[in-house]
Amino acid sequence: MEWSLLGLVKFGAALVVGVPLAAYLLQDKLIFLPRAISDAQREAIAARHREVADVFLQVVEGPRLHAWHVKGAADAPLVLYFGGNAEEVSWLLDELPRHALGAGWLLVDYRGYGSSGGAPSEQALHADALAWYDRFSSASPRIYAFGRSLGSGVAVRLAAERRLEGVILVTSFDSMLEVGKHHYPFLPVGLLLKHRFDSLSTAPRITVPLLCIVAAQDAIIPPQHAQRLYDAWRGPKRWLALAAGHNDIHNHPDYWPSIREFLAGR
Repeated sequence: MEWSLLGLVKFGAALVVGVPLAAYLLQDKLIFLPRAISDAQREAIAARHREVADVFLQVVEGPRLHAWHVKGAADAPLVLYFGGNAEEVSWLLDELPRHALGAGWLLVDYRGYGSSGGAPSEQALHADALAWYDRFSSASPRIYAFGRSLGSGVAVRLAAERRLEGVILVTSFDSMLEVGKHHYPFLPVGLLLKHRFDSLSTAPRITVPLLCIVAAQDAIIPPQHAQRLYDAWRGPKRWLALAAGHNDIHNHPDYWPSIREFLAGR
């Protein structure tokens, strides 16, 4: 089949307009991959972990949120954990007890994830992180934020707005804009992106200690994105690059010991 000049122009115009439009409309599904669980699944998890509190929080003009509270000793710090974009955080209930981390943990379900209602967005995740912090700050005066992948953007923003003992970032990034430009260089990402998670502009205002754990073989968020964020961090900081990929970094033998040392102030 031979294409006329007009046909080629129409086809080119459709690509120029259609591809960016599709990217804009579908970006929520590209950035957020919610993994919800049913009430029956949640109850079964709770039954296997009777030492863990099944916590709900009703936010103002919003959905009911859920988190798993792994209680620590009376004088232990509390770690607020914000996971990746496709992470259902209850898997950590089996993982944490094996590593004697010396802290309590609050494993947060984002909106639409786990047993939390609603739908995720950048602003919703930030607002919910503040709500969880405020809920537990009086009982746990020493609070750390732990952000993995997408959760690093939530943790950094929380550190800029609330008092923390320190921040742990795993497979973190400078901004969603820069990550998007890396993966989609043919799109006008700056014009299309709604959820920017701009940690790079926030980091220079943060003075608390940072542990930045990077997957040296990360193809999803290449290490240079974490390096830019690390360089901009104003507080004391430690860089740890592990020979691992984006999704299996927690299996590296140095991963949990480095976190335990950081929480112990070493």
